[in-house]
Amino acid sequence: YIGTIPFLCMSLPLSTTFFPPRPSPSILEYVGFATLPNQVHRKSVKKGFDFTLMVAGESGLGKSTLVNSLFLTDLYKDRKLLNAEERITQTVEITKHTVDIEEKGVKLKLTIVDTPGFGDAVNNTECWKSVADYIDQQFEQYFRDESGLNRKNIQDNRVHCCLYFISPFGHGLRPLDVEFMKALHEKVNIVPVLAKADTLTPSEVKKKKIKIREEIEQYGIKIYQFPDCDSDEDEEFKQQDLELKESIPFAVIGSNTVVEAKGKRVRGRLYPWGIVEVENSAHCDFVKLRNMLVRTHMQDLKDVTRETHYENYRAQCIQSMTRMVVKERNRK
Repeated sequence: YIGTIPFLCMSLPLSTTFFPPRPSPSILEYVGFATLPNQVHRKSVKKGFDFTLMVAGESGLGKSTLVNSLFLTDLYKDRKLLNAEERITQTVEITKHTVDIEEKGVKLKLTIVDTPGFGDAVNNTECWKSVADYIDQQFEQYFRDESGLNRKNIQDNRVHCCLYFISPFGHGLRPLDVEFMKALHEKVNIVPVLAKADTLTPSEVKKKKIKIREEIEQYGIKIYQFPDCDSDEDEEFKQQDLELKESIPFAVIGSNTVVEAKGKRVRGRLYPWGIVEVENSAHCDFVKLRNMLVRTHMQDLKDVTRETHYENYRAQCIQSMTRMVVKERNRK
């Protein structure tokens, strides 16, 4: 039939235009770019993910136990415990623990940045400076790598989130808590955590949360803000998001011990008056914190770090470099 097309065209009048047959609607409806999310997903899973979490707060608030409970691993097995005399003379250190975790074929390179010695000295003036310097150093290293020749395999060691542990013994935020968060809130996503919630009654936890939220607003501290839900999100997701916002600061309990409770084995703490279950939402906010960090907001924490905190640092670097160039040019 294809061979007869020239003869058909010759037999048509000059004023007649030949139109090819129109494709069926089913062909026009699908191009193929709807598979792009699948392509991105496969590439991301193959590459793996990385996340850097900083924990800060004075000693004895259960930071190590909580981190081990969150990620079901033992990051502090080689840690040396200091006695009282050594703690007095200890300065703030920055230690990194990196572990590769795999779950259902998805690989996560988790880096925990700890701050032993923070808040333990008699004089804690500017004890947060080494922490702020560390965050700036990671920004600087990333900026150098990004501006270099080999940009293919850049290691991202920027701190994506800082869990700041607030002591349950007191009436709210201490001056050290306020100064630390105000010094770092422009550099990192701060998520306040009310430590050792099992030392407080439920009514005390509720009052302390309200008090801490009021003081955070009073002192102008910018903690991590959960993104607003889209209008097309389902009601269950909106309710979870509302509960997360109302849970700040997260009242947490950490435990790596498995105990027997009502015929089943759970992670928790055994007391003479009963058992505190770590993963029971009626006992603490551990599950909410874990869901927020891992299941729902990990990517948003990374996005805010990249688009806000790092971009602010990068803009400052470029402005200072421009001023130096202009100053040198004027001098010449």
